[in-house]
Amino acid sequence: MIKILLADDHSIVRAGLRKILEKETDLQIIGEAENASEVLEFVKNNDCDFITLDINMPGASGLDVLKEVKKIKPKTKVLILSIYPENSFAISAFELGASGYLTKDSTPKELVKAIRKISAGRKYVSEEMTEKLVSRVELKQDKPLHEKLSRRELQVLLLIGEGKTSSEIAKKLCLGENTIATYRARILEKMNMRSSAALIHYVIKNNLLE
Repeated sequence: MIKILLADDHSIVRAGLRKILEKETDLQIIGEAENASEVLEFVKNNDCDFITLDINMPGASGLDVLKEVKKIKPKTKVLILSIYPENSFAISAFELGASGYLTKDSTPKELVKAIRKISAGRKYVSEEMTEKLVSRVELKQDKPLHEKLSRRELQVLLLIGEGKTSSEIAKKLCLGENTIATYRARILEKMNMRSSAALIHYVIKNNLLE
């Protein structure tokens, strides 16, 4: 039996995941968490084989949570579930110890397949992402501009790309508006751009959002 923690800040998403996974006789939902602190508290106090983890978690990004989870319980398998396509966060997630990455528009069948494959000790990534990674190696492409950013800076970039204001981003990430302004300035500097409009154009052109 694979014991699973569902970590997502949207209750409707957790309910959907529970409905899908509870149909499987070898999968058991043992808990839910809606923010970073709840995830870490649960992991510290419970035996958990597997976590489905959202990228956008209140209190800390999903990638920051992933890093801490692997420190506390290194053997716990983590599948990142995100609204963002794989070319946005997948590489960073794998570098931090994730065992798989799926977008939230994946089918229930693919989700179950990923959980079982990861639980068997393997990694899971979509065929499309595999092809992209292979192509990048074969063509020896330079790193895209957004790969120069830290995880938090990338998260802010994607929210800018969604057209969110500084106040909306601050509320979403539980940070101050001045902090968001600092991140925005760093992003512009690292990517050699001058405006939010240029950042939005870059995000759309590079398909970093769904």
